[in-house]
Amino acid sequence: MRASDRAYAALRDDIVQWRLQPGALLAEVEQAERLGVSRTPLREALGRLTAEGLTTAGGRGVVVTDISLEDIDELFELRETLEGKAAALAAERGDPETFRGLEAEFRAAPSLITGTAPALQDYYLLVDRLDSAVDAAISNAYLAQAMRSLRVHLVRIRRLAADDAARLTAAAAEHAAIAEAVAIRNPRLAQAATTLHLHRSLSHIKATHPSR
Repeated sequence: MRASDRAYAALRDDIVQWRLQPGALLAEVEQAERLGVSRTPLREALGRLTAEGLTTAGGRGVVVTDISLEDIDELFELRETLEGKAAALAAERGDPETFRGLEAEFRAAPSLITGTAPALQDYYLLVDRLDSAVDAAISNAYLAQAMRSLRVHLVRIRRLAADDAARLTAAAAEHAAIAEAVAIRNPRLAQAATTLHLHRSLSHIKATHPSR
């Protein structure tokens, strides 16, 4: 892996996992030393992050961008459009057995959510697997790429839920409903289940972080 790719991946992970907080200054010398790269590949990595909207360049230098409620509203508007369409396409084109298996895993997910930190990470990996299964099922490279770009910001937003067990348990049931609708090849139900999940997720974030 190139040095710039390593630096990009490390910084991106630190940002989306909130180890680098909004407003944090990413000083070149400090970050290059921390990541074990020279300043040239670091600048390339920072440029990629800025292009994705995770950082911004200003008078102070490159800083981690903030997330406001207005930003979250806009992201969820786009998310509803993209993910609702993707769920409907997956129901038309996907492999039912794949989604039946995912449904069963989501039905059993409360044991992960209420378990240890590693078990909770397994739950997030299950969510990622559902996303990947939908991406593969829709057979639309442009839509899949648009959703992958959006998910960079959604992972950051997900962490605002602070691993709330009640909300995650409800979300697991909502994901199971999406997987079930895809498995029974019902596009309208898959889209409706996706819309319901997104509305509840947005309501939870707004209720728990009213000042953002």
